[in-house]
Amino acid sequence: MTGKNQTTVSEFLLLGLPIQSEHKHLFYVLFLAMYLTTILGNLIIIILIRLDSHLHTPMYLFLSNLSFSDLCFSSVTVPKLLQIMNSQVPSIPYEGCLAQIYFFFLFGDLEIFLLVAMAYDRYVAICFPLHYTSIMSPKLCLTLVGLSWVLTTFHALLHTLLMARLIFCADNVIHHFFCDISALLKLACSDTSVNELMIFVMGSVFVVLPFLLITLSYAGIVSSILKVPSARGIRKAFSTCGSHLSMVSLFYGTVIGLYLIPSTSNSPVKETVMAMMYTVVTPMLNPFIYSLRNRDIKGALGRVDYKKIILF
Repeated sequence: MTGKNQTTVSEFLLLGLPIQSEHKHLFYVLFLAMYLTTILGNLIIIILIRLDSHLHTPMYLFLSNLSFSDLCFSSVTVPKLLQIMNSQVPSIPYEGCLAQIYFFFLFGDLEIFLLVAMAYDRYVAICFPLHYTSIMSPKLCLTLVGLSWVLTTFHALLHTLLMARLIFCADNVIHHFFCDISALLKLACSDTSVNELMIFVMGSVFVVLPFLLITLSYAGIVSSILKVPSARGIRKAFSTCGSHLSMVSLFYGTVIGLYLIPSTSNSPVKETVMAMMYTVVTPMLNPFIYSLRNRDIKGALGRVDYKKIILF
């Protein structure tokens, strides 16, 4: 589309969730409560790991970063969702939309890489327990966390810059509650083939490859347990891996189903509901999964000096 029919879009309109107007206040309170629970739960995990020396281990270094990632990932979309639910004109500036895309990819990808690091940590702990300390050295752990931040920053910047080069026409209505990249591509009136190619290629590298690495880690864990089967070994594997597997299932189940299936097969309602799962529900559940199923976290709650939490 060229010439006079082409306009510059300065803002987008977010349609939000398909909720009837009489139910909006109820859902507003629900999402606000879920968001506050997410913030509080992940902050407690971060503070406990920071204050309790028993939790200064590789696994909890990764977990504290994961909690920070969850906290930020939820904050990218939920506050805006709450705002548009109370607004007569639910708009977001063009620059704000690009910023939302950047931070969405940044913290979403960071969660993926941290899940891989945690899977490798569990693999070493169960398959090479005598060499765990030497393999999972502080240097390696910090390298894995630092590399995760570098790779995710690059990936987020790539998609943001590719999106910034597109031209948007008069249609500026996004059928979503945030600036989802697939929803934005449908509004562009310039060629989006490069964007779609990068989504597929980088999605394979940043979603499928990490998922395969996690699968290989757990295949190694299962193989190690089956070599010397015992009730104690099985209990140990479930106690150390159960929480992580729950998080992987929650996050990857929706992400793979949504972004690695062609967008034409997904209705706007289906995309919105699935996006709610990994942007709102999963970050809220992660602290509960770890606190309820993890003896170390429960012990830290009992040992911590609550005056220190207040000072922290």
